[in-house]
Amino acid sequence: MATQEQGFSERGMYVYRKDYTERNRVSRIVISALVTILLCASYVFADFRGLVPGPLTVLPADTNSSRISGAMRENIPIAGPVNLNKPIDVNAANGLIEAFASTPGVGADFSVAVSDASGTIVASRDPDTPREPASTMKTLTALAASSTLDMGSTFRTETLLESSDQEADEPAKLVLTSDGDMLLGAGQNDPDHINGRAGLATLADETVASLKKRGIEHIHLQYDDELFGTVRYPANIDSNNINHTNYTGIASMAVDGGRQWKGENHDIDQYTAYPELSITPAHDAALVFSSLLSQRGVAVDDEVTSGRSHGNAERIATISSATLAEVMAFTMRHSDNTLIEEFGRLTSLKMRGENSPEGATKAVKQQLNKMGIDTANLQMQDCSGLSAGSTLTVRTLVELQSRNLKIGPGSSAGEGLSIPGLVGTAQTRLHDPGAAGLLRVKTGSLEHVTSMSGNVSRKGGGVLSFAVVVNSPENYAEAKEAIDTFMSSLVEL
Repeated sequence: MATQEQGFSERGMYVYRKDYTERNRVSRIVISALVTILLCASYVFADFRGLVPGPLTVLPADTNSSRISGAMRENIPIAGPVNLNKPIDVNAANGLIEAFASTPGVGADFSVAVSDASGTIVASRDPDTPREPASTMKTLTALAASSTLDMGSTFRTETLLESSDQEADEPAKLVLTSDGDMLLGAGQNDPDHINGRAGLATLADETVASLKKRGIEHIHLQYDDELFGTVRYPANIDSNNINHTNYTGIASMAVDGGRQWKGENHDIDQYTAYPELSITPAHDAALVFSSLLSQRGVAVDDEVTSGRSHGNAERIATISSATLAEVMAFTMRHSDNTLIEEFGRLTSLKMRGENSPEGATKAVKQQLNKMGIDTANLQMQDCSGLSAGSTLTVRTLVELQSRNLKIGPGSSAGEGLSIPGLVGTAQTRLHDPGAAGLLRVKTGSLEHVTSMSGNVSRKGGGVLSFAVVVNSPENYAEAKEAIDTFMSSLVEL
């Protein structure tokens, strides 16, 4: 089993260095979970103008994370306080559960729970029965990571130059290194997007300028992909990862998450298709960078090799990703299995745990226990819910979702929840237009699993959390629609 020291260098600690104030991020989470239809429109407008982070922002974003986090601390009031103690009509909640249970196609293998703002369950069906959760498992990793890591920091991608004897007519050694940016772009830095915020073309420009100042025209390029040790794949993930379309091993760097579009047109912000993922994403990123250097007049040895820099290496160029909070939101809205697995691994490294898939799941569970989340019957085969054999209870899910309504660590976990009808994997799941803007959820889908968990703003005031997990439905499409109907009905409680 790989140890933490096998691939975790001082560079990786950069992600956790800067102090980060969560107060305003948490305020926006609570507000966005409580918006009415009118407030939803206000949020969209604010997002569009760049007043709050989100997928619609069109104003350029500053890649300097200290300035970004400073802007985030500036209060932007959208709504007044909410009554978190407003009681829920228990009979009405049980009635909605009965209606869900009697829907054709749901079957008998399901659990459902509705809780108040404190996380106390007020109505349920088999809340403590372990079920396979699919991607609702990601909410566990998101909360654990967001409450452990510095979510205002960024991933750095750099070039390090080894000292070289130019008179010996040997190429200088240049090392491409990163501490986990798997959303690199091949072009220039893109301040308007999370995917591609840090661009390899920008890094190439800065690197070539620095090399020319030193009179270096010929280099041997290496890339450092030792950050996450040798074990990159959870043991049981292959059964739900046919043709590598759902997961690739986490790496210190990747361009566009390792997606291989093969000339297809695509939107970097939307997962409308799932192409095959590269199984060598760091090497691919290095090849892209090598080509960019060559295009700028630097001679690069044909073979790009894996390797680490030595102590005398000089940093000559750096680019920075979006903040970890933004990357987490991207991860959750797109239900990205690789990125959430990376967040789990980073959590383990931060907690000085094992540098392995098992270390990641252990760290997530340990952090949730520390936060007081009920983890009885929790079995994590990975951090995403993709691997076969994972189980949890809806009690765990609703307790976790209630944390997104409270001020405290982990607010970034809630920012990435999908808004049905607007953004994320639940964009097409709004059953009732009257519930628009009142729901923030995480979906879950496997061949034999359909699930949903999230928070609801009630039309009469107050909030609630809910979770539904259906295993082996009699009719998958009907069960999925039943979940959508149930979710939308909760706003009336």
